[in-house]
Amino acid sequence: MAHRASQVAIKRCALGVMTKVPRAGNVKTRLTPPLTPIESAALSNCFLRDTAEAINEISRRTAVSGIGIFTPAGEEAWYRSILPDEFELVLQRGVNLGDRLINATKDILALGFESVCLVGSDSPTIPLHVYEQAVRWLEQAGDRIVLGPSDDGGYYLIGLKKSHSAIFQQIVWSTEQVLSQTLERAAEIGINVEILPRWYDVDDSVGLKRLCHDLFEPDSNTDGAYEAPHTRSYLEELLQSQGRAHLAKG
Repeated sequence: MAHRASQVAIKRCALGVMTKVPRAGNVKTRLTPPLTPIESAALSNCFLRDTAEAINEISRRTAVSGIGIFTPAGEEAWYRSILPDEFELVLQRGVNLGDRLINATKDILALGFESVCLVGSDSPTIPLHVYEQAVRWLEQAGDRIVLGPSDDGGYYLIGLKKSHSAIFQQIVWSTEQVLSQTLERAAEIGINVEILPRWYDVDDSVGLKRLCHDLFEPDSNTDGAYEAPHTRSYLEELLQSQGRAHLAKG
């Protein structure tokens, strides 16, 4: 797959978003209900677009490149229609999440970047200053790992300067143990860990209500949540439709 070598050469950090094509019934299944499978897939599409645009906004003022780490193979045209033009594409490799994260780290560092941050597309309101803090830490001398803890016990971001495969091994994925086990792996190999502010994934109705709170009650947003315009616009449509007002309550 072709990459813009000249662009990569002037960028020090890659911000890569792990993503799969949002098809109804295959994504955000814990949001059904209150959403239908089609609505969940459409919302997931909005999450991806907003996450990519947040990364692209940072790339305009810092030495960062955006990368879509995608699956399945053969969907490049779809991703190019969704992601910003500046984004590169890297195919996910591996059977489980740990393998895919290891391989994504190796593949991106092999392009010549000095560091890489991997994020999911489940947290469209991550504040821009959080991404920027991760990049600043990775620009400092010495090896280190950056972690963004999520409320469910996992992490929404992991940043590395080297492909430490051990960080992704012996992890019980999709459980509340992910962050603690990752910190254990880091301690075992003796690498410094920097911790970002806690944030949240939107995987269930609780996360959806918090998302609505962040987007529709900005006066109470003291954490600088990203405005996520695509997500906000789609949720406005749902909230205005009959029987959808409960999405923002709780």
